Amino acid sequence: MCYRLLTLISCLCLSCLLAACYPPQVQYPYTVEITQRRHTLKDNLIALLPAEQQKLPQAIEEASWLADTAYKAAAGISRVNDSHFPGWAGNALVNARLQDRGLCWHYQHDMYRELRRRPLKYFRIGCCVRDMGKASEHNCIYLSARNDEWPKGWVLDAWMWNGRLKVDDARLLDAERWHDLPTICQTQEAFYPEGHSWPIEHWSVLRAEDGDYQSYFLPETRRSAQYRRMYENIERGRKEHPGSLTNY
Repeated sequence: MCYRLLTLISCLCLSCLLAACYPPQVQYPYTVEITQRRHTLKDNLIALLPAEQQKLPQAIEEASWLADTAYKAAAGISRVNDSHFPGWAGNALVNARLQDRGLCWHYQHDMYRELRRRPLKYFRIGCCVRDMGKASEHNCIYLSARNDEWPKGWVLDAWMWNGRLKVDDARLLDAERWHDLPTICQTQEAFYPEGHSWPIEHWSVLRAEDGDYQSYFLPETRRSAQYRRMYENIERGRKEHPGSLTNY
């Protein structure tokens, strides 16, 4: 009996692990569980606002858009990146050049791009980092009220679970390890102004032929295989989601 139970548990764990290896399906953000998580994130974002703003229809709508887009974009980004393993396993494949995308800062840039698709009045998008400069460095974005500063906000991590959004309260994270990273926002703002119209397949930073990551518009980057891959993705995206900049 114990052996059969252990075998069943092992099979279930393996099934869950294998399911997490692949990008989420198109319907994933609309499942009952994820729909509830979207509502929870919306409520948590509204709670960040000053009391006089929390019941404003425009503020509620903006929080709802951010929460919904965050979950949908995380899944959509993972499908575009075609990452078959989550977290550090994905990093190993990217570093071995067996996969184009999958580093945590790739997901950070991509999430920033997707949430910049509309101007925000009540909230702002920030970038943050854990253990900067160390082997365990990890990059994410966060959402806060427009006039609040780090760490009052919610950290969004699309990398850890391969497009299945992980959300953390920044105020509960280790303050010695986690820090605000405004320089990345400044860099990405140049690529993705509020209300931009770049498709989800666009990458602001690509690996050039010499292995260094550089801006997509530099001549040496435009000669790279990753640049060609990006525009192949863009062309395929135009066919797969015609008339829409995103795949979600």
